[in-house]
Amino acid sequence: MEWYGKHLGLKTDQYGSTFWWIDKEGNDCCTQWSPFVEDTTYFSPSEKQFMQNFRVANLELLLEKLKQEGVTIVGEMQVYDYGKFGWILDPEGNKIELWEPIDNAFQ
Repeated sequence: MEWYGKHLGLKTDQYGSTFWWIDKEGNDCCTQWSPFVEDTTYFSPSEKQFMQNFRVANLELLLEKLKQEGVTIVGEMQVYDYGKFGWILDPEGNKIELWEPIDNAFQ
């Protein structure tokens, strides 16, 4: 993260850098960039070097629906003071993080 801050001017914190933007309807949106150390196991069981993170409206309901549809659920849902997290695998083995933030824009 330090390299990206120094050479590309990214403002980073412990989670990486947040890029704020406004969609065509005028809604506030963001893209989060979060690098991980080379030997991280956070993406397991995927062997990929990246992971997508999607904000969702009702994580518990979504995970149940995905399970019924045969989607691979990874681990158990985790709850923090800033939201709930769950993980799935897509057909190519990419791990996807699903995040229901406390300030959920969908509500």
